[in-house]
Amino acid sequence: MRILGVNALFHDSSAALVVDGRTVAAAEEERFSRRKHGKRPVPFAAWELPERSMRWCLASQGLEPTDLDLVAYSFDPSLALPAAEMGLDDPWDWLRIRYAEHAPRMIATALPGLDPSAVRFVPHEVAHAASGALASPFTTASVLSLDGRGERSSYLAGRYVDGRLEVLATQDLPHSLGLVYESLTEHLGFLRSSDEYKVMALASYGTPRFLSDLRQLFYATGDGGFVAQPPDWSRWAPRRVDDGTWGEQHGGLVEHADLAASVQARLEEILLDLADWLHRRTGDQALALAGGTALNCVANSRLWRESRFEHVWVQPAAGDAGTALGAALHVAAAEGEVVEPLHTAALGRGWSDDELASWLRRAKVPFETPDDLPAEVATVLADDGIVAWFDGRSEFGPRALGQRSLLAHPGPLANLDRLNDVKGREQFRPVAPMVLLERADEIFSGGPVPSPYMLFVHDVSPAWRKRIAAVVHVDGTARIQTVDGTTPRLQETIRAFEHLTGLPVVVNTSLNTAGRPMVDDPRDALELFGSAPVDVLTLGPHLVRRAHLFPVGRS
Repeated sequence: MRILGVNALFHDSSAALVVDGRTVAAAEEERFSRRKHGKRPVPFAAWELPERSMRWCLASQGLEPTDLDLVAYSFDPSLALPAAEMGLDDPWDWLRIRYAEHAPRMIATALPGLDPSAVRFVPHEVAHAASGALASPFTTASVLSLDGRGERSSYLAGRYVDGRLEVLATQDLPHSLGLVYESLTEHLGFLRSSDEYKVMALASYGTPRFLSDLRQLFYATGDGGFVAQPPDWSRWAPRRVDDGTWGEQHGGLVEHADLAASVQARLEEILLDLADWLHRRTGDQALALAGGTALNCVANSRLWRESRFEHVWVQPAAGDAGTALGAALHVAAAEGEVVEPLHTAALGRGWSDDELASWLRRAKVPFETPDDLPAEVATVLADDGIVAWFDGRSEFGPRALGQRSLLAHPGPLANLDRLNDVKGREQFRPVAPMVLLERADEIFSGGPVPSPYMLFVHDVSPAWRKRIAAVVHVDGTARIQTVDGTTPRLQETIRAFEHLTGLPVVVNTSLNTAGRPMVDDPRDALELFGSAPVDVLTLGPHLVRRAHLFPVGRS
């Protein structure tokens, strides 16, 4: 069967295509629209039908809308309640529900020839859960889905056995760990439903001195549920207005970092309580995580270390974008399809070597195609150059995984500030290490290996912390990505870099600048290269040097 999954309601609108149980394409609309998280002015924030990503998913497989068997939409409006009945203050919620009710007709309008009756509604938390467990390598797995909100709940705990879900617990709104974290994000001056990862990074700079207070407010109830509603955060730290700096405003970094650390610690404790309850119900070895909370790699790592589950697996697009995939997988399994595990996050757009060369020629950009591109790039990195790396199909999800990345030398600590300056973002933000899989255990501990999707943090061995100072966070950890033969050009580049420097690690951060989505197509890559202080751009096997593009003395 050919099943298209669609997410278009809260944020991160996306599409995914599953053919005969195998995920063949998936992309977020922001990669096409260039609006990060699909943000638009209120009240229409993120209400963006993923028209371009839907069409691209079909075109990538040579399909027409009439070739689809079913379309799975990751929200079921028949389950939704008015916001006031759920204790939520959302004056536009009624419009959101109406939008979802009309989704079949809107999708059919965007995909001419599609019968609206082919659209199936999938409950939001079920779509999240399916995106985790059905995409995992386990035929039997417990699953925890936690996000901001769905139709009337914010959480699902259950178990998948041979593609079938048994729901064991849910949590009704307004209680939501995701909404608590979102409200804190906003209080700290960041963009909610977008910048939660900044709060996680900021937490590493703080001390959880408000933890005892928070334990009285947020707690697991012992029956698979929890109590959690956003409080008045100003009780612990004044609201911060983002002026682009931290400075000394309202006590500067420390006070806000302590609040972030306290909420982060309490979130981890509650997740451990929920995982413990679930394991006592199922006895499973594997736990799949889904929902926006599953992008919290610090919490994921604590579950991996301290829960009773032997394996913890997180799908690379665990947030709302992943519900397009989960909805399609859920419907496929319900229709009797045998669902294959997800083998890669490289599910987006890609171009052949010849097509990339044509892009460069049309743009009149001088380039070379070296016999040994990895050796050339490794030399640039060893000389402390910054490389914009564009290779293969783009990643599905928020993490740069070696398809659209900025690479740099991990040794000089100054490269952290340097890369944050290149990207135009806050200086407390960390960058991540890519490490050869076969060397990972020597350098990193306290997290799973392999770790191909950068969704866990690991402790950095003391013997290596000064050697790779740029990628070591303030608390001695790093969010690693292990690299193996599934990305051969990148693997060979890191090996060549190790030959030159003795370091089997390079810096990786996403190929974008602050406030913009990750680079997706060659035009995006050339625009970034033309505006940011990057030394080299690779497009597949082709290499562009800034010195050739902008010669010294050129007017």
